Amino acid sequence: MRFTAPRSPSVSPVRRHHTSRESSFRAPSDSSDSDYDSDGADSNSTSTASTSLSQSPFRSSRSGTASSPEKKDRPQHSRAELHQIQETLASIRLRANHHDAYEEWQRDTRQEAFRAARLEQSKAKLERSRMMQHSHAEAAQRHAQMAAEEMKRIQNVLNNISAKLRQEEEKFRAAWKERDDRVKARIEQAIKQEADAVEAQRAAEKKQREEEGRRREEELKQRMEEENRKKKEEEEKREEEEERKKKEEDVVAEKKRQEDAARVRKEREDALAQQRKSLGAATATEEWCFARNALRDLKTGPMKSVKGDKAMKPVWSAGRRAVTPKIGQLTNDPQSIQRITKQLLEIMNPKQAHPPIVYHALLSSLAKAILLQAETEVTAEKRSAIPLAQVTANLLCELAGFQEAFFAKLCQRAGGWPIPMTIPSTDSNGAPFDAVSKRKAMGYRGSADEPETQDQYAERVSGLMRLYFHVLLAQVPRPLIQFYRPTRFWTYFVRMLADPELLRNPVAPSVIHTALDVGGAAALSAFGPQWLKVLEQLYEGVTTGLPGTGELIGGKSPAGTAARVRVQLEVERIVRAFGAN
Repeated sequence: MRFTAPRSPSVSPVRRHHTSRESSFRAPSDSSDSDYDSDGADSNSTSTASTSLSQSPFRSSRSGTASSPEKKDRPQHSRAELHQIQETLASIRLRANHHDAYEEWQRDTRQEAFRAARLEQSKAKLERSRMMQHSHAEAAQRHAQMAAEEMKRIQNVLNNISAKLRQEEEKFRAAWKERDDRVKARIEQAIKQEADAVEAQRAAEKKQREEEGRRREEELKQRMEEENRKKKEEEEKREEEEERKKKEEDVVAEKKRQEDAARVRKEREDALAQQRKSLGAATATEEWCFARNALRDLKTGPMKSVKGDKAMKPVWSAGRRAVTPKIGQLTNDPQSIQRITKQLLEIMNPKQAHPPIVYHALLSSLAKAILLQAETEVTAEKRSAIPLAQVTANLLCELAGFQEAFFAKLCQRAGGWPIPMTIPSTDSNGAPFDAVSKRKAMGYRGSADEPETQDQYAERVSGLMRLYFHVLLAQVPRPLIQFYRPTRFWTYFVRMLADPELLRNPVAPSVIHTALDVGGAAALSAFGPQWLKVLEQLYEGVTTGLPGTGELIGGKSPAGTAARVRVQLEVERIVRAFGAN
């Protein structure tokens, strides 16, 4: 029987004698590095071998003892086989307890190699991570560059589209203006033809009545000449006496009537003055004087001081240049209105407040910028007055002193139409107006070489008044002074209808049409049947003539005639809308 387990050379003296001869099992010799003592190994081997031999189931029967009946069938081993078995067991035990330095070195080498491999792997991972981050950064940069180029391309496309839209809008506006001019020309031509026809018919009727009257007078004269010849002297005396008495009576009656009228007028004026005083209201003349005095104070006070001060003038000029483009950027949407209002408030009230003189000068510049925008933009497009009026109303609520400054500048550029009243012959300080100063006080623009025409003046004043009427109806968080309250709408028409000279002005029907177009329906909802009476009187004034005088609103000029037609159509539209509701 043979065991093939490898073993190291035996260090036992007993085994050493039989190793080369009987055993073919060998272990690598590392006796120089062995941790076992040779003597100890010999003793252990000897004891182990003896013990194994004594306890081995292959024990020989040569010991002289009889084997048990159960073991008599077991094979008997020779001494060499027993020695072989013992050496094999000893070799296995020695191999199990053997300390091999080469294996330890090999194990340490493998661990060092494993650690080096782990280090190399971590470095490789770090390098790969860096490369991936660099690659991702380059990819992100390329994507950002591509996005920027795409955004630029889209922006160019949008700019091209905006340019095309602006061109189309300009073409549409030009076509619309041309169409409007043609419609206006046709309407004015039709009105003029109708007016000429009516005037010719009236002239023919008048001529016919004059001829009939002259013929009747001639017949009556011939018939009465003979009858009156005898009574001529008596009748002349009696007529002279009666006429003398009548003149005396007329003088007395006229004197009494004038005294009664003066007393009634004084009582009425006193009652109205008392009522206005109790209500905090003012007359048209008082408002005119207030506007002229406020304008004079602005020009001779803050504006003159700022323009003459080299330190304050740049601050004022910078604020004025910042205000003008903001007004031009306004569009008809709540976000734009709020944004422009906030930007204008920041310009007027910066963190470091302006000096009072600069602030009041900027108020005048702000009011002028708004009014210039109304003269240009509102005249071309009526709807642009809505956002401009809302921004103006917001500024009137937030800026101290702006309400007075804006009304003064409005009266400067529109004359007496914001009040309304006819410009008197003297200024608010009592100085008389000459032809040039009165024309300027009425709001006319232009130079002496190229003065503003009546049509240009009417169109510009209509744009300013459209802005003013929209301000009267704008939504504000708190009440304003009496110039900007909604009740001013009623007061405006009452004053207009009470001034015949103002109604004869060719601009009057244009201003009335603007007011009705802006707030005619709203006034009907607010004032009810009383407003219908006002509309009825306006309708008579533009169709048959004002009660008492028979004169048409706007006079006989072609511009007044065309504006009267627009007033008539607007009154009819408001009444129809009220009847439908």
